[in-house]
Amino acid sequence: MPRQHFSEAQEQAIITAIEAAEQMTSGEIRVHIEDHCDYEVLDRAADVFALLKMHTTELRNGVLFYVAMEDHKFAILGDAGINSKVPYGFWDEVKEEMKRHFKVGHLTEGICVGIEMAGTKLKEHFPYASNDVNELDDSISFHSNKK
Repeated sequence: MPRQHFSEAQEQAIITAIEAAEQMTSGEIRVHIEDHCDYEVLDRAADVFALLKMHTTELRNGVLFYVAMEDHKFAILGDAGINSKVPYGFWDEVKEEMKRHFKVGHLTEGICVGIEMAGTKLKEHFPYASNDVNELDDSISFHSNKK
């Protein structure tokens, strides 16, 4: 079960990072964690993006952080609205920064740093508006798919 890799405090830290990022932007951020990724990580992230209905945001500015715990794979997937705005290579920069934390066993911190970086970039292009509606759940999505 992927949830076992996180204490309640770590899970709350990730949710708090999502909430803080979303207070700066109309963008939406989700985190999905599962055990395994049996095929290309970006393809799986795209499937999860669709399952979580992240493509339904009004401005198409959702960002998914996908992590497959047992396979040590992860991906960041932005929707069309945000991808049309961020500079080439931005998501790779975020991934490299997250990877630095992951390599020393700081999974929660790595995810939170990625969320913060995404939130800052979303703020540039999709600033928070007083009439903003939280279009997607801020909780972490967990999926157990043990082999």
